[in-house]
Amino acid sequence: MNLEIKTFDNKEHRNEVIDIWTSIFGYKDPRNNPSLVIDNKLAVNDNLFFIAMENGKIVGTIMAGYDGHRGWIYSLAVIPKKRKTNIGTKLLKHTENELKKLGCVKINLQIYKNNEIVKEFYLKNGYDIEERISMGKEIPENIK
Repeated sequence: MNLEIKTFDNKEHRNEVIDIWTSIFGYKDPRNNPSLVIDNKLAVNDNLFFIAMENGKIVGTIMAGYDGHRGWIYSLAVIPKKRKTNIGTKLLKHTENELKKLGCVKINLQIYKNNEIVKEFYLKNGYDIEERISMGKEIPENIK
C-alpha cells in the first residue's frame, strides 16, 4: 500500500471528498452539507484537514479543530473497500501529531451512542469513553 497523507487542497480534493462524505455519512441535515462544512473549515485556515491518498485516489479523510487548549476530531472517514487496512489509524495518528505540535493537551470527539464499530476503533486507538452530556444549539441563520 502506497499511502500518502496530505493537507486538503480545495481545488484538487473538494469533489472527491464531497462524494466520500455523502456516501459514508449520508448527510440529511443542511448544517452538515459537505460544501458548507468545507467552506467553513477553509475559512478558519488552520491546516487541520487531511486526506489519505493511494494511487492518486482519496481513500480517507479527517478534519480536526483546535481552540488553543483542546483539539477535536471530525469527519474521519475511510472508503468501505479500504477499511481495516490501518488507513483510519494512520490519519488519526497524523492528526494527533499535528495537534500536539500546536500544544494541544487533550483531544475530544463525538460519535453516535450506538455506533459500536466506530467506538471500538477509537478505543483501540487509546481513546476512552467519558461521562459527559453532549449539548448543542443550532444557529439556523448561518446555514446556507
